[in-house]
Amino acid sequence: MRWLHAEWTKLRTLPSTWWLLGSTVLLTVAVGAAAASSLTTGVCPSPDACHEDTVKLSLTGVWLGQATCLVLGVLSMGSEYGTGTVRTTLSAMPQRRRLLAAKAAVLALLTAATGAVAITAALWTAHLVLPVESPTLRATAGSVLILTLVALLGLALATLLRDTAAAATLGLGLLYVVPLLADLLGSPVWQHRLNRWTPMPAALSIQATRDLDRLPIAPWPGLGVLAAYAAGLLVAGGVAFGLRDA
Repeated sequence: MRWLHAEWTKLRTLPSTWWLLGSTVLLTVAVGAAAASSLTTGVCPSPDACHEDTVKLSLTGVWLGQATCLVLGVLSMGSEYGTGTVRTTLSAMPQRRRLLAAKAAVLALLTAATGAVAITAALWTAHLVLPVESPTLRATAGSVLILTLVALLGLALATLLRDTAAAATLGLGLLYVVPLLADLLGSPVWQHRLNRWTPMPAALSIQATRDLDRLPIAPWPGLGVLAAYAAGLLVAGGVAFGLRDA
């Protein structure tokens, strides 16, 4: 337990932690409300009469809120490399893989709790603007898992690269630039492949509640793609962390 307590103390006392978590909630709610507001009652008088997936529309803010979760994950490790305190940490807790596991556990729990607040508030706020269909447990829980996995992805990149700026840049590129390239490609075949096997387009399929047969990848396998990226990079980061000097 002392490992978890130590990592909790470090994360909660990091100056940017609470700003980033608050921004996650604010962005998720605000963007979701704005997306819901784009459909007036004249266009969508009721969920049955609306051709939009109103649940997914209400959760649009996850697309932007994930960026702050990624940065939080990067800073949870990158800040120690930036200040050099990682040497002090390793002197006190030399079992590196246990240290990384404790850091990942604390980060995941804190992000999941924040994500649950953000998603619940986003759906409630959107419901005030638009007649939103009853959200499925899959879309709700899956959105919380997206935010949590993205934070772990940031932690993995920072552990692997040992550089905050490089880890944040690469992570944001995976989340935003690669999907943009998929939209710019003229080949439908490659568009389909990128939407299936890049972390964010695939993971966001978990939010869909309509027309599931039109998705490039099914909801749970899509979330599994993001989980595979996060887990694979965490394993790679853990191996590198255990083999090299601080």
